[in-house]
Amino acid sequence: MLLAIDIGNSMVSLGVFKDESLEAHLRVSTDARRSADEYGLLIRDLLALNGIDQSMITDVCMCSVVPPLTGVFEELAETYFSVKPLTVTAGVRTGLQISYDNPRDVGADRIADAVAAIALYGPPIIIVDLGTATVFDAISKDGVYLGGAIAPGISVAAEALFLNTSQLRRVELVAPKSAIGTNTSTALQAGLVLGYAGLVTGLVDRFKKELGQDAKVIGTGGLAAIISKEADIFDDINQDLTLIGLRLVYDMNQSKSPALEETHGRTAGG
Repeated sequence: MLLAIDIGNSMVSLGVFKDESLEAHLRVSTDARRSADEYGLLIRDLLALNGIDQSMITDVCMCSVVPPLTGVFEELAETYFSVKPLTVTAGVRTGLQISYDNPRDVGADRIADAVAAIALYGPPIIIVDLGTATVFDAISKDGVYLGGAIAPGISVAAEALFLNTSQLRRVELVAPKSAIGTNTSTALQAGLVLGYAGLVTGLVDRFKKELGQDAKVIGTGGLAAIISKEADIFDDINQDLTLIGLRLVYDMNQSKSPALEETHGRTAGG
């Protein structure tokens, strides 16, 4: 079995694959203070709760946007699963052509998302990842990763308001009944949820003007379901997108086919 690990700023998502089938999708909170042993014991117990013994894991593929935890999870893989993990970084085969000023600046999670989206939906594609950051990725009709846009995530914006104002409070991230809030809580919900729905709709519209109106819009990330209720723009929501991408990248790197080699330079994958 393959254990795919997506180390994000807020959550660590783990997927257990048996061939192409995702057998379990687990999540633990991101905490850079945790050691490899702490994460290892936690993950071992979560696997056991899903009927998976740690000895069943034969391979590990991971991506990370939290540098302090990259080494922690590499150590975890070697200690608890006795395997050297494939970490998606520059130089790893992805099959993805990247047209970005510096391809190495593209986050490994964004690469995994793009690889999965191309395989599942076919280009052109707009990916909207609503997590700690709100990230938009554009993939051309030729399957080239063009770039995207990054905005603060809804939760980050809400927390910034709470921390930097005296009279605003934390609120549940749900849409109010009306865009015109009649109290502080509903006014905040209108600004955050409906405001971000407008942001997503507006940027997707601009992306489509550049990519083509036939571009499919795929949502992912923890807050995608909330925004999808207020912005009827998604063709699909796939919370397993990054994990599926990691599985595909892992499979590519087990093949010796030169066709899967990434192109180095300004269009390098990984």
